[in-house]
Amino acid sequence: MKDSSEYNVRAVERALEILGCFDDEHPEQGVSEIAQAVGLHKATTHRIVTTLLNYGYIERADDGQKYRLGLRLAGLGFKVIRRMDLRREALPYMDQLVQMWEEPCDLSVFDQGEVFYVEFVPGKHALTVAAGVGRRLPPYCTASGKVFLAYLPAEELEAFLSRPTTSCTSKTITSPAALRKQLELIRQQGYGLDDEEYEVGIRAVSAPVRDRTGAVVAAIGIPGPASRMTEERISQIATSLKEAAREVSLRLGWKM
Repeated sequence: MKDSSEYNVRAVERALEILGCFDDEHPEQGVSEIAQAVGLHKATTHRIVTTLLNYGYIERADDGQKYRLGLRLAGLGFKVIRRMDLRREALPYMDQLVQMWEEPCDLSVFDQGEVFYVEFVPGKHALTVAAGVGRRLPPYCTASGKVFLAYLPAEELEAFLSRPTTSCTSKTITSPAALRKQLELIRQQGYGLDDEEYEVGIRAVSAPVRDRTGAVVAAIGIPGPASRMTEERISQIATSLKEAAREVSLRLGWKM
């Protein structure tokens, strides 16, 4: 059986080698530097670089003399990221969490300023909590929602905090100052908590899931009746949630 490399097109190989010679240590390079890095004649290198430039895979650096990777590559990268099935990667860890704690486990994303649930694994108890797939909840009074808010860019967070909020229970935090303080705590401890803030008698814990860039793209949460979600148990659940979220993040390409 023939080695598949026998079918490689040399011109394509050279183009890929040129793209591959850009890294963190050499983000911008001139034609001579590129030619030396890939072992090609300068004229050949210039023709390939020009072609890549015309298609947007390489762009000119600010000095007009050197080149750097183009935004067309970023677009391709995002297509790969979007293709990766978040639910598929998270589900095995969600199942493990349900087996460990016997409480339900949910997976959510931040969509149009709301918590949007994309996966749910029911718990083992007769008395349980359900956050159905497709359900939307406000972020300021839910564990996963506060996780999303905690990691929003500053401008987006301030825009959100400028909007009016309503109390769902007597424990709902509606003060922007008080919410900022809790969001800072979430960033410090790595998980969010809903202490009967959305629904009386229900507590929840949630941890952030990151993508390859480190951005928070999802949250894994465990809700439960307040009678079972004691302070000690919440602390233990939070530890396992953070570990599960970390593993899913690594599966999505995040590098610590």
